[in-house]
Amino acid sequence: MALAITAYGTKVLRKVCDEITADYEGLQVLIDNMWETMYEAGGVGLAAPQVNKAIRLFTVDTVQVYEGMKEDDKEDLFEDEQPVKEVFINAKITGESDEVWADNEGCLSLPDLSGEVERPWAIEIEYYDRDFNKQKKTFTGYNARVIQHEYDHTEGILYVDHLSGISKRLLKGKLNKIAEGKVAPRYRMRFAK
Repeated sequence: MALAITAYGTKVLRKVCDEITADYEGLQVLIDNMWETMYEAGGVGLAAPQVNKAIRLFTVDTVQVYEGMKEDDKEDLFEDEQPVKEVFINAKITGESDEVWADNEGCLSLPDLSGEVERPWAIEIEYYDRDFNKQKKTFTGYNARVIQHEYDHTEGILYVDHLSGISKRLLKGKLNKIAEGKVAPRYRMRFAK
């Protein structure tokens, strides 16, 4: 079942989320619903706070992006790494590269907005997968960018927090409209009260 996506201005988006255990009630149904919500909204990642749950859980699917790219773009953004479709539970970034790169980012909680964000090219991350198997992996390029974006959600951080001061000021009016419920995205949203 597709869930409503929480809009900018909703308090849960600014919370540092709680870790969960394998017996978290309704976890598998929530994960299935998050996948459905993400795909319906046209996203490549979705974090639990975006469906009004303050828990350390997010989904990422860069496979769909990879399959639609030109070969040159695949080499630039994925290098030798395969795209990823994964559930991340209780994730913790344990390392990052000194090399950084900037690219345009958007967010389902901030419809019709985007901005250039600088992030590390590579990260090392520990997490539990959907079956609560412990994982420790390194991701690079586009995979790392999407994972960092969703990880930030579990830390109460939005991509606009990474923008320069002038970029933030330019978006302020649009952000206020989102917070006030004055936008009409193509997917269902839950606006702040």
